[in-house]
Amino acid sequence: MRYDMGLMGSNLTLIGFGEAGSTFARSGDWRARVFDLKTLGDERATMLARYEDAGVTGLDVAHEAIAGATAVISVVTADQALAAARAAADGFPADAFFFDMNSVAPETKRAAAAVIDAAGGRYVDVAVMAPVNPARMGVPLLVSGPYAEAGAQVLTALGFTKVRVVGAEVGRASTIKMLRSVVFKGLEALTAECVLACQKAGVVDEVLGSLGAEWPALANYRLDRMMVHGARRAAEMEESAKTLEALGIDPLMTRGTIARQRQIGAQGINPVPETLDAKLERLTKS
Repeated sequence: MRYDMGLMGSNLTLIGFGEAGSTFARSGDWRARVFDLKTLGDERATMLARYEDAGVTGLDVAHEAIAGATAVISVVTADQALAAARAAADGFPADAFFFDMNSVAPETKRAAAAVIDAAGGRYVDVAVMAPVNPARMGVPLLVSGPYAEAGAQVLTALGFTKVRVVGAEVGRASTIKMLRSVVFKGLEALTAECVLACQKAGVVDEVLGSLGAEWPALANYRLDRMMVHGARRAAEMEESAKTLEALGIDPLMTRGTIARQRQIGAQGINPVPETLDAKLERLTKS
């Protein structure tokens, strides 16, 4: 079966409208309906303005946003992933696709799949394998599960250009993402620990220079990501730790990554300074 992009975009629901959801909605020119818990709280005015700017329709009740949808994309924080699936299951349209793009452990994905399957939906495990910006619709997506092949066609119809099926088992795509994050988000935390100490010792240029010409830019980028997304990254790495433990690997290093990501993200520095020196100055004075 072939899927029409215009039809899919108009029958699409987004659960969550953070960086990923809003970026996809704008880039894909979707006329989607959206449900985000932030709309029900103090950030309501801001969220409503974001919906209008992106050309989407925000609704205050999850099952109203999902009614009649042929596809639902869940892009919430890791700690809300299972709750989002449970909220969506209330009146979930029969045979509609549920694309779980959240960065969570395979056990969490399988629990969410059971909820959606019981509601009559078609669950697809999706791993987003790079930052959504600047890649946007070109961000690599890995998909797995019994409905992965058909789901990949739907995602392609929605405008995603790098979709790859990695298996028929729910949890396989997320396992790849979680174990990859051990390295990538671990490198962020390790870099932050190094450069913060370098700043205190007055040897930033010497140490980074000894690591390679690209390291000042790398350190600046990694600190930037942690300062903006540290809290969210810590929650994701909690899921990586669960993945490791389920495989019989003690997440010794990953626990440190969780703590460092959370520590830097919790400082809430906004706006984030542009240069590495300015970032380090703010962080060491906080």
